Amino acid sequence: MPLPLLRSASTLLLHALVWGLVAVLLVAQQPDYPGPKPAEFWLTQAVVFGLLVGVFYLNVAWAAPRLLYGGKWWAYAGLNAGLVLAVLAGHQLVEQRLGVPELVATAREAVLNPPNPWSGPRPHPLPGPEEGSALVNPGVLLLALLVLGLATSLAAMQKGQRDAESRLELERRQVATELSLLKAQINPHFFFNTLNNIYALTLLDGEQARAALHRLSRMMRYVLYESPAGHTRLSQEIGFLQDYIDLMHLRLTNKVTVRFERPDPAGHGPLSPDPNIAPMLLQPFVENAFKHGVSATSPSAITIELRQPTGRTVELRVRNTVFPERPAEADDEPGGIGLANTQRRLDLLYPNAYTLRVTPLTSHHEYEVCLLLNL
Repeated sequence: MPLPLLRSASTLLLHALVWGLVAVLLVAQQPDYPGPKPAEFWLTQAVVFGLLVGVFYLNVAWAAPRLLYGGKWWAYAGLNAGLVLAVLAGHQLVEQRLGVPELVATAREAVLNPPNPWSGPRPHPLPGPEEGSALVNPGVLLLALLVLGLATSLAAMQKGQRDAESRLELERRQVATELSLLKAQINPHFFFNTLNNIYALTLLDGEQARAALHRLSRMMRYVLYESPAGHTRLSQEIGFLQDYIDLMHLRLTNKVTVRFERPDPAGHGPLSPDPNIAPMLLQPFVENAFKHGVSATSPSAITIELRQPTGRTVELRVRNTVFPERPAEADDEPGGIGLANTQRRLDLLYPNAYTLRVTPLTSHHEYEVCLLLNL
């Protein structure tokens, strides 16, 4: 059942329970004698029930939200004191106008002491103590206070729900805004580095530069059409990584070895699951390896292993050579914020659903990043 419908059903059930309880307590206040009660008595109880309904919803809909939670508790207390007195006065007025005490006393006398045809007429019975015209009816007073307590409690519960929903909506908007800013930072950072690579390639091989531009245009379509949607297929994300690796590989010398292991074919078999993943979530780890693990003069290696152990689990392991003159954890380029932003995106999009382990220097003199992600 959708959440709004479930909440409405819960509210209706709560109101039904409240008024069922009030009705039972009103019925329990009937005079203590066997036999039918006068219709005027039940009419009086019905009037009290209507007054209590008015007190309840006036508190829930207006008095508690506007006065109690608006800082005017003194006005709220004064209003409810007046409402209690109004209920007591209304009960007293209706009871006296309908002559309920006398009718109840007559009915009791008729039930408990039936008339004897051999005796003379008896005097008109006087009302009993519980039917007398007391200024305050204890039962009605306690019931009015009970209804006020229930109304205040329900108003507090509704206010708590509204406050919780407002906080959740605010947090959702903040997360959405932060994710938009993070993506806006990641994409220019990626294109800045890629365009620098293509510029360097135009000086060496025009044909390869054209091929690189073709791959870049395909990657731009991915970023423009998949990234704003907030999710893409894992197979498309793997294809994007392949294009990026091919693009970066064009400018490398034969001193650099690049190995990319990926699920096959095209990331998945025909019947295997192809879950959704946040676009460009894996690319910054690969980009970081190319940025720090490549040397123009020394042999270097980059290893990218992407596996899918289960239908909804992705494991990425990236290793690159560490050069003593360039510590792997350094990020001295302007705008070099890919890894920090990616970890922040993981925190926002996959809280408690990922494990990220970074080893700055392994026993093989490599920088290693391992990501295990549950989609």
